This record gives sequence, structure tokens and C-alpha cells, in this order.
Amino acid sequence: MNRNWAGRKLKVLVWAAAAIAVFGFLVMNLWNWLMPVIFGWKAIHFWQAVGLIILSRILFGGFHGRPCGHMLWRHRMRERWEQMTPEEREKFREGLQHRCGCGSSEPQPPQSTA
Repeated sequence: MNRNWAGRKLKVLVWAAAAIAVFGFLVMNLWNWLMPVIFGWKAIHFWQAVGLIILSRILFGGFHGRPCGHMLWRHRMRERWEQMTPEEREKFREGLQHRCGCGSSEPQPPQSTA
């Protein structure tokens, strides 16, 4: 059992190192190809590219240790829906139909054009 766990941990470390190397070289090459030509900025080396990836993940992407925004919203809505009474659920459905432009589920009388 410990041998299997150690093997998995080693595979994860190898894949993580490979991903860091690939993304680091990709960012470095893209930066060095585009930024000096477009903006006149200096070229960067591999570790600066890795630092740039980490910085951009911290500032813009996060590390996804929590559920995604749409999954969190779905979970909260499910909890609210389960706590509603049948009357509250029907009122909620009607409100959604009205807001979506679907109108009510009751047939509308025809309008005469005179």
C-alpha cells in the first residue's frame, strides 16, 4: 500500500515538473518573441517566465482550491430550492417565466385588431 502511494506521489511530482517546464518555456518563448518587438521590453529567462505564471495565477486565476463560481451558485440554489414549500416553488417558476419573456403558462385570450 505504501509502495503504491509513493509511486503515485512520484508520478504527480514528475507531471508537475514537466508541466512547469513546458509552460515556463512556452511563456518565455512567447514573451521573447512578442514583447521586445511590440513594446520594446527586454527578453526574459526561464525562471522569470515561471515567476510570471505564478504571479498571474495569484492575481487573476487563483489556484482553484475551492469550487468554481457556477458550481457554488448551483449548490446554493439547490439548497434554497429544497427549503422552499411547493407554493414558493410555483411562485418562483412563474417569476422566472415572466422574466424570461415566456409569459405565464395560462393561455392568453386573442387580441382583436380593430
